[in-house]
Amino acid sequence: MHGLRRPHPPHQRLQARKTVLPVNFICLAPQAATVHLTGDFNSWNRTSHPMNRSFDGSWHLSVPLGHGGHHYQFLVDGLPVNDPRAQGLARNAQGEKVSMILVS
Repeated sequence: MHGLRRPHPPHQRLQARKTVLPVNFICLAPQAATVHLTGDFNSWNRTSHPMNRSFDGSWHLSVPLGHGGHHYQFLVDGLPVNDPRAQGLARNAQGEKVSMILVS
C-alpha cells in the first residue's frame, strides 16, 4: 500500500464537521456611523453582530463559524453591502446577491 492514503475513520470526519474556527471580517466604511454583520450564522439578524470601528475607519469582528459555506452581508448604516474581498457571491432565499465565505 505504498503511496496510498487510507481514509480517516468516520469519527474523525464527524469531529472535523463540528470544529468551530474564528473568522475575521473587515469592512472598509470610514464614513459609516454603524456597521453590523448579518448572515446565515445569525439567522440574518440585523443587530446581533455589531462591528467594532478601528482608528483608520475600518470595521472589524471575529465570529466563530463551523465548517462549510456561509452567506453574509455587511449592514453599513442599515444598508446591505457585499464584501468585495469575499470568496464568492451567492443568492439568498429572496434571490438577492450576498457574499460567501468557505470555512474548513
